[in-house]
Amino acid sequence: MINYHNKRFRPVQNTANGETSADTIFLYQQQGNILTSEYSGGLIVKGHLIGLVDADGTIDMRYHQVNDRGELMTGRCQSRPELLPTGKFRLYESWQWTSGDGSAGESVLEEL
Repeated sequence: MINYHNKRFRPVQNTANGETSADTIFLYQQQGNILTSEYSGGLIVKGHLIGLVDADGTIDMRYHQVNDRGELMTGRCQSRPELLPTGKFRLYESWQWTSGDGSAGESVLEEL
């Protein structure tokens, strides 16, 4: 199992209906297979996520965040890791809002 503890990530790609951007920083914490993160930056004033990491390092997570319009947004996300030649991780994410319009999207995060 991949351990994401104390790793920081930044989005490098997101679909237009997403709120994260290159200004959003995630700090991952992990105990056993439980992953948590606080994040902020760009359109995100404050966000949290909680997820489970499987044996392949895939993360099944739920998130909630307050955006710069004062809206509370919620969603779910599946992140699939890729180990880069640098030894850092890239995460390919498929997500869907469980609030707002319920639309789905894809994003890519890279470890800082």
